[in-house]
Amino acid sequence: MQSPEKVVGIIGGMGPEATVDLMQRIIANTPALDDGDHIRCIVDNNPKIPSRIRAILQGDGDNPGPVMAEMARRLADYGADLLVIPCNTAHHYYQYVAQAVTIPVVHLIDLVVETVLAEHPGLTQVGLLGSTTIVKTGLYHSRFAALGIAVLYPDAAEQERLFQMIRQVKAGRCEDGTRKDFAAICGHLASKGATLCILGCTELGVLDADLPLQSYDAAEILAKEIVAVVKGGKQPCIAHAG
Repeated sequence: MQSPEKVVGIIGGMGPEATVDLMQRIIANTPALDDGDHIRCIVDNNPKIPSRIRAILQGDGDNPGPVMAEMARRLADYGADLLVIPCNTAHHYYQYVAQAVTIPVVHLIDLVVETVLAEHPGLTQVGLLGSTTIVKTGLYHSRFAALGIAVLYPDAAEQERLFQMIRQVKAGRCEDGTRKDFAAICGHLASKGATLCILGCTELGVLDADLPLQSYDAAEILAKEIVAVVKGGKQPCIAHAG
């Protein structure tokens, strides 16, 4: 008798549109002929998780970790076999989630790094486009630095523009002008020497902009990982030791 497919728990709401975007990507990447071929997801799309911006950048916000841990426990109790967090910055609190449950928790940052290096084994530098919180936490920087790979960021003014674009997406404003500005910032990163870049914020994937650099969208990589785990039997990418 064939084992039942794994059920995916999604710790969502960071932000809500990025969570819905991930679900759409899962559907698009799943080989399906009918409803029953799709992947069961249990989603807590909780925009009431304390702000990562206030906790990390402003320093006066509540810790999101305990709320994420409680969401993880409830998703596991409801039947999730593995958990995902469709927010790059939220992986600053990954250990709160991983320690709250006994089921695997996909580590998006490690997954993206592994994906990029698998296709570019000789990589020496990579561009990063993401929230200012992802820059401050150094989530990508520390992992690439350990491998001797430099991370290129936009200059301060361009980074601030990018941060405001992300906030526009969170506010539901995805306009053609925003997409063009995003492409221009990507071009700025190319002028600094980047030949490929990571979209290290799930809101940026929502923009679906035509970019002048080869890009790796963390949201798309996560969706493909979910399908590979559930449909292909792949072992989920969890946090590396150390």
